[in-house]
This record gives sequence, structure tokens and C-alpha cells, in this order.
Amino acid sequence: MNRRTFLSGLTGAGVVAGLAKAAPDEPNHTCLHAGPALARYGFGDGHPLGMDRQGAFLEESLARGLHDRVQLVNAAPPAIHEELVRFHSPGLVERVRTAEAAGLEFLDDGDTPVFPGVHEAASSVVGAALDGMRRILRGECLQTFQPIGGLHHAGPGHSAGFCVYSDLGVVIESLREEFGVRRVAYIDIDVHHGDGIFYAYESDPDLIFADIHEDGRSLYPGTGRADETGRGAAAGTKLNLPLASGSDDTAFLAAWPRVEEHLARYPPDFVLFQCGADGLAGDPLAHLRYSPAVHLHAARRVRWLAERYCAGRLMAFGGGGYDRRNLALAWSNVLVGLLGD
Repeated sequence: MNRRTFLSGLTGAGVVAGLAKAAPDEPNHTCLHAGPALARYGFGDGHPLGMDRQGAFLEESLARGLHDRVQLVNAAPPAIHEELVRFHSPGLVERVRTAEAAGLEFLDDGDTPVFPGVHEAASSVVGAALDGMRRILRGECLQTFQPIGGLHHAGPGHSAGFCVYSDLGVVIESLREEFGVRRVAYIDIDVHHGDGIFYAYESDPDLIFADIHEDGRSLYPGTGRADETGRGAAAGTKLNLPLASGSDDTAFLAAWPRVEEHLARYPPDFVLFQCGADGLAGDPLAHLRYSPAVHLHAARRVRWLAERYCAGRLMAFGGGGYDRRNLALAWSNVLVGLLGD
């Protein structure tokens, strides 16, 4: 398959029939969720989170030959109301569903604009994540990568920070409701603190949280202090590792062993990995100075953690990243790390 056919099938109006390869006999592969419905999640008028992000990643992964080594999933049903309200309030879902008709300009205080088809596009992101979760739990693959996903600022009752719905929160609740998976580890290396997940589960001892991010004193959303470690029965189950503005690979690699120690203390049954690319040097919205090597290292180690504690059951999510070349390099490195190179 040539470059033009592959990319037009995923980012254009149509889907190339038969593009997704058949699953191998053994579930030892990675599923990659990408396609036209996911490409529609983005904001226009020069917004940092545009609809070209998936294409930038796919160009790089294709150039590296990575698409030949994954099971491509280019269509999944959007999440339905009953799935969305496992994490979100019915009021939020109704607000998003009716936002266009109501003439709303933003879903929050100005970061997350309403765009045509916003509910459908956001529901497709959640639906793709649920599809990946179910494939893993049915034994069809060991791990998935959802490059358009990882919407970690949306909370149960609000959209925020470019995140309409939280695919992560819906997955956590669906793991519990559908499959009885209680203890979930959430690892986040996006430059921004994963506040939507942290505060939703701050008192939940079965959500094991580890987040390396830029210090909230210099970056949105202003949260994620090192002394925020969980409340009540969940005290100690949450790990926040803020890094000073300007920190680079050295600082990240110095912090990383604490993530592994945290999971050794609280072994999970399933791992979620939010691997935002906005910590790389040159991102227009943040101030860290990582190289793409950070994402390769983290993906390799998260895969090892999942293999050690939960039979390899792992979902990775693209998260943020607003320099297109940076996200292409970082996410492709995540895929390389998941594939075991």
C-alpha cells in the first residue's frame, strides 16, 4: 500500500476498504486506532488542537514502516449516552449535545470552542477508546494506541482545556462496570497535569495515579503539587511529580524511577498511559525541553510495567502536543516502544 492510499483512507472523507489487517492468531500485537471519525476531533480558526494532528503522526509512522506492524482499527462506534454517563454527569452530556443548537461559543471559559458536530466527534474519541479496551479484555490484542485521545482535563461535570469528554474516565468506569477490573494505574507524561482524572479519583484507592508534568505555578491548569497524594482511604495512591520550567530529559529520567516504585507499591490490573507530546522543546504552549527520547523510554518502561503486573494489558493515549513535528516524532516513538523495539 502506498503512502497516498494509506493516508487518504485515514484522514480523508472515505475509508479504504480492508485497510485494517487481520489479527494474528496470537494476541501479541498492538492495535492502532486512527481514522476519519477521529480526525474530526479538533478546533478550527488556528486553534492549537487542529484536525491535522492525526495526519502528522501517520505520515511519520508510515515513513518508519510502523503501520505494517500493527492491527489498524479505522472505525469504531461512537460512545452512546449510557456509556458517557458512566463518568460524566447527564447534564454535561446534554450541554455538549445541544451546544450548537443553543448557540454556545465555548464549552468552558474560552479554551474549548463549540464546533460543528462537536458531540459526535467527541463521542467518537470515547468510542474508539472503549473499542480498544474491549479488544484487550476479549484477548484480541494486548495493547492499544489511541493517538487522538487522552483527554485528561475534562471532569465528570465539565469540559476543559481542549477536552470535551474524558475518554480516560469513561474507560476507567467501563473497566469496572463491564469487566470487574478495579485497580487501574494511570500514568501521565503530558506537560499539563491530568487534573480531570486526578480530582475525579482523588479519594479512590483503586485508581493508582502517577503524573510527571510542568509545575503548575508556570502552566495550566495550575494543579498537581507534589503534596497532592490522595485523600482518605486513597492517601498515598497518587503521585505528582512537577518539574520546573525549562526541565529537559535529565530531569524526566531522574523522576521516572519514582513512577516505577509507585506501581510496585500498588500493582495494577490494567494500565492507562497518557503520553502527551507537549513537553518537547519548542511546543508553543509549554516550557519543558524534552527530546523525543523521553517518549521512547517511557513507552518501553510502561510496556514492561504492564507485562510485569497485568499480563501486558495497556492502553496508550496521544494526549496533547501542539508542534506537529514534535508530536509526530514523540508518538511514533511511543509506538516503537509499545512494539518492543
